[in-house]
Amino acid sequence: MEYFEVETPVTGTVWKINFQVGEDINQGDVIMIMEAMKMEIPVESPASGKLKELLVSEGDQVSEDDVVAIIEAA
Repeated sequence: MEYFEVETPVTGTVWKINFQVGEDINQGDVIMIMEAMKMEIPVESPASGKLKELLVSEGDQVSEDDVVAIIEAA
């Protein structure tokens, strides 16, 4: 199986998570929305597959390039 890491584009706060572990996901789907500098920043899936792991919760602080989710390729 091939796995893809989902990284954050900026430092900020996880505002909203749109998927749960085990759900199918398509490339480009917005897995979560971050808040940084009063802006909403979408974090998109790099590949289609199944959301294998979610490494953060809503309200968590994250840094740029932190791995926040793992996608198992379809």
